Amino acid sequence: MIISIASGKGGTGKTSVAVALALSLEKPAQLLDCDVEAPNAHIFMKTRWEKKETVYLQIPKADEEKCTYCQACSQLCQFKAILVLGETILTFPEMCHACGGCFLVCAPKALIPDRKELGEVEEGWAGPVHFVHGRLRVGEPLSPPLIKEVKKRIDRKQVVILDSPPGTSCPVIQTVKGSDFTILVTEPTPFGLYDLKLAVEALGTLGIPCGVILNRADIGDNQVQTYLESEGIPLLMKIPFDRKIAEGYAQGQSLVEIHPELREKFQKLFHEILKGYIKNYLETH
Repeated sequence: MIISIASGKGGTGKTSVAVALALSLEKPAQLLDCDVEAPNAHIFMKTRWEKKETVYLQIPKADEEKCTYCQACSQLCQFKAILVLGETILTFPEMCHACGGCFLVCAPKALIPDRKELGEVEEGWAGPVHFVHGRLRVGEPLSPPLIKEVKKRIDRKQVVILDSPPGTSCPVIQTVKGSDFTILVTEPTPFGLYDLKLAVEALGTLGIPCGVILNRADIGDNQVQTYLESEGIPLLMKIPFDRKIAEGYAQGQSLVEIHPELREKFQKLFHEILKGYIKNYLETH
């Protein structure tokens, strides 16, 4: 079972929830931090690293001795990573999305596979939890291919938790697609509600069921809860605004280290999600 933890708005406590859920499970689990531009779950997991792998993108390099300047490659590329001007061909690695289409349409085989460093993937353990995260190379704009590399480490024999980047753009879609359930973390503010609606809409296009955890639940207003009731979206848990949590967070402590009683609540939350997942599976198979 794959559970992704997402949020439309950044800074809502998404990673805190992902880590707390992973550390609370009573069975073998994986936690994959897919926020490759700013991974930080490892700080709370206190990971013992075992593997590190550099990830590369396959990009085209032109062999002008073979090129006939037919423009088939440049006409195919939606990202303008190849430009043919007269009898000159230029490639722009920073714009290439590594789809490989240019290699397929190049009849004279004038494009040579080259590679560009994208980032790295690290794996390790935090107690019984197998932890994986990606680190995007500084200045690299393409995070979805690295997220895809992180997700290649998914072991579906275990419970898998994906910590998504914030927002609703391509990196989030790349993370949550294929998930069985998504927990959206938000806060009871107008900003939280606005971004929550965007996130719910994005999940709706993917057909992924979701529920909401309300962080800092005793501040702000009731608009988020009113919205959830109107949309029939379950409110899974409330986490209070607590100075002790803020102080522990600043020291790199997980929610369940700060408040051990939350471990049981996260276990109960997981079983409720699992129960709904099994019910849905039986109804659709």
